Amino acid sequence: MTKKQRSEAGAKRRRDRHHHHRRQLRDERCVSCTTFNILAPIYKRMDNENCRESQYRAYWFSRNEKIIDRLLADHSSIICLQEVWLGNDELVDMYQKRLGDANYMLFKLARTNNRGDGLLTAVHSNYFNVLDYRELLFNDIGDRVAQLLHVESAMPFLQNRSTSCVHQQSLIVNTHLLFPHDHSLSIVRLRQVYKILQYIEAYQEEHKLGPMPIILCGDWNGSKRGQVYKFLRSQGFVSSYDTAHQYSDSEEDAHKWVSHRNHRGNICGVDFIWLLNPDKCRKPLKTSWNEAVFGIIKYLLQVAFLSAENAFALLKADSLYDHITYSSFYQALCQLGMVHPDRLNSEEVEKLWSEADRDGDGVIDYKEFQQCIWSPNCCSQEEDDTEIDITGESLEAFETNNEAFGFTVKEAVLFPPEVEKGMWPENYSLSDHAPLTVVFSPTRMPCSPRIPGEL
Repeated sequence: MTKKQRSEAGAKRRRDRHHHHRRQLRDERCVSCTTFNILAPIYKRMDNENCRESQYRAYWFSRNEKIIDRLLADHSSIICLQEVWLGNDELVDMYQKRLGDANYMLFKLARTNNRGDGLLTAVHSNYFNVLDYRELLFNDIGDRVAQLLHVESAMPFLQNRSTSCVHQQSLIVNTHLLFPHDHSLSIVRLRQVYKILQYIEAYQEEHKLGPMPIILCGDWNGSKRGQVYKFLRSQGFVSSYDTAHQYSDSEEDAHKWVSHRNHRGNICGVDFIWLLNPDKCRKPLKTSWNEAVFGIIKYLLQVAFLSAENAFALLKADSLYDHITYSSFYQALCQLGMVHPDRLNSEEVEKLWSEADRDGDGVIDYKEFQQCIWSPNCCSQEEDDTEIDITGESLEAFETNNEAFGFTVKEAVLFPPEVEKGMWPENYSLSDHAPLTVVFSPTRMPCSPRIPGEL
């Protein structure tokens, strides 16, 4: 047997073990979710920098056939794809035919302004019924969009003696955030996530929904070190992959895995499946937003200036006094590229100012600058892994105790295996992203309200 044959045989054995383990997990009423940026042929560069894969039908057709083969082999309950070439009818028909034949319901959403690509979410009818589907158009400089699906488990997770049963409901989001071509665009990505969470809150209120898990999937175009990550953590979300592998939010664990090699040749972890369970205590959304924006301001100041003193001097500009005025604060944010219709508007800058001016005297002194911008309290939350076994419990007890169903992360896998070790294999050709698949198990848990405050 040649070296290549041994390698292929080993890869097959790993795949077989993986699929066997996945089937075992599903026997326990588990559900699974896959997120994958499949790299639209209109963006995939060939050897010639000016050439794209979309010009060669045989290439993009073969690659997408292999992508679908892998998706069908994984047999996930929910599939969230990004960069699907929705502008090509033949490719769209390929996904609709093969996934449709495998009992998936498909939902497509193209990016605005005819960008050519978009999102595709597929829900397997054996696992979920789709109660509602909504589309979010951000109408920003990146023409980004998001999909929201309100789903219900096809099979009941709890049944009592009188045959009453509970079908677990969940909210699923698929999105693809803006690529940060420069540092100032971080605020645009943060705004996109903020809009998603605002929309979810409005949807839950509109339909008077009870507590339920929320799963956010997609290409977030930002790593664990960014403000989007910290923003979602402050809202109680956990990274499913990091949870499964017991990785923390620390700088050390931020480089343990990767999921993308971008067009600049950099490798990073940007693909996430976020989980928010009903037992998570959440800050007011506006509070998390303010904290994240101040975090971006600090980062931009650090890029330009190395010390807190220099940053404070920039913000107070030519003031004769040792404090920051609103005018100088506004001008500094303009210089940092943060004031723009797609970033911060004047009203939002005023609200940030009010937050930073803690004593309300109309200026920000050095102490307030330190407290609100330079050294704010950490806003991320540690994960609580407490589980409650539902076996043998009655439906009446479940309802009386103000509890709800959530999910436990049972397993999370990135492919190919090398990316789980922080390396990118040269022979991987499916995409410039790695697919992430997470297996969830239903569990009962107490409900935790938001921390009181403005939503």
